[in-house]
Amino acid sequence: MHDDTRKVVWAQQLISAPADKIFDLLADPSKHHVFDGSGSVKNAVSSAPRRLALGDTFGMNMRIVVPYRMKNTVVEFEENRRIGWRHVGGHVWRYILEPRDGATMVTEEFDYSTNRARPLLSIMNAIDNNERAILKTLENLEHHFASTR
Repeated sequence: MHDDTRKVVWAQQLISAPADKIFDLLADPSKHHVFDGSGSVKNAVSSAPRRLALGDTFGMNMRIVVPYRMKNTVVEFEENRRIGWRHVGGHVWRYILEPRDGATMVTEEFDYSTNRARPLLSIMNAIDNNERAILKTLENLEHHFASTR
């Protein structure tokens, strides 16, 4: 879904896993390629922390047509409930976890309200592309935890 007033693209899905297990995966940059729905995340740079915390910075090796590296800073962190990181473009990727009887409602958001390069978002068709990627990410999370049960 796209909320023009908040400048947020988001979706949510009930994942068949407890919030702490999902959070552990989200907080481990070396595992981001496991659930990434965009196909652009390749791996964390070697200096990335093993587990993210508020204020941590971490680099990711990425690829969209050509390889590049993206540096992120964790700007939101509530253990087992919320994690979000911002990169140089200014927008925030956020995951909100709500426990539900052994499962977890996961909301992923691409918040571009603080983006510093809005014309670039249009040129890259980032809003539509990220909406599709978010849906795929949530699907990947469900498949990952279904296969680890």
